[in-house]
Amino acid sequence: MEIYETQAEIAKRKNWLLSLVVTVLVTFGVLVLLQAIALAFVPTLFHITLEELLGLMSGNYDVPNGRMAMLFVQGIGSGIGFWVAAWIITKFIDKAELHWEVQNQRFIPRYLLIVLGITLGGMLFNGLLIYWNAQLSLPESMSSLENWMKEMEIQLMELTKFLTDFQTIPELLAGILVIGFFAGVGEEMFFRGLVQPKMQSYLKSSHWGIWVTAIIFSAIHVQFYGFVPRVFLGALFGYMYHYSGSLWYPILAHIINNSFTVLMVYYSNQGLIEFDLESTDDVSYPAAVFGLLLLIVGFLYFKKVNQKAHGELDQGF
Repeated sequence: MEIYETQAEIAKRKNWLLSLVVTVLVTFGVLVLLQAIALAFVPTLFHITLEELLGLMSGNYDVPNGRMAMLFVQGIGSGIGFWVAAWIITKFIDKAELHWEVQNQRFIPRYLLIVLGITLGGMLFNGLLIYWNAQLSLPESMSSLENWMKEMEIQLMELTKFLTDFQTIPELLAGILVIGFFAGVGEEMFFRGLVQPKMQSYLKSSHWGIWVTAIIFSAIHVQFYGFVPRVFLGALFGYMYHYSGSLWYPILAHIINNSFTVLMVYYSNQGLIEFDLESTDDVSYPAAVFGLLLLIVGFLYFKKVNQKAHGELDQGF
């Protein structure tokens, strides 16, 4: 039920490779440009010297206001960056229409409780996928690649721990805004709003389009030991859009998922709960099974309640 109507020749199936190349180049250019602009404002906004800024970018996180500065760069260069890239490609290259008036009609607030249940179920089941993914190892012949992936994982985890080690309420709110809201809106607009319908058109399959998009979504995070869980989340958001026909559901689910994790980390840092962002040593199988059941029941009901509304709205559309 995704909407992506385009009249541009480049976006048609016979030009799928050229369209993807242009999409990648434009997106990369937008992300780099916005990140550079954000970095240019960091010294003035956060009173950080150029030397401190260079140290911060190279992994020296012992810089006053460093966390807020990095959240600012990530929010502008990534969250907003994906949204801007999606807007440029949709509006000026593909000349596509998402028909937001129809998407807004398809969004029914009372169904948010179902989405909340699906998201919670997905998070519980994802704990099992995180555990399984962490146990994966490559053959001996690929040891150099595995070592490189582990080094990347360590660096990204150190950055994540730094960004989420909130010491004040303003830092917590900034984390929710950047990691929750900006990432939720930007990534869903780009991956589910732009890439997913293009993939479904190219592959002539709704399900293949959803899963290929989910794989791309996970791959851009460059975290091998979190690859499978993120593919699962990407597919989860993809099916929400597919069954509802409204991007609002995956956007809100993504915001809920990320914001909940941010809050869990904060409460753990405050000593209120036990939660280790790095831990992959154990898993609660009962919680994972309950999450899977909640996920399946939630999706079946979500699909059912949207079918009738889809038919009625699509007749007018």
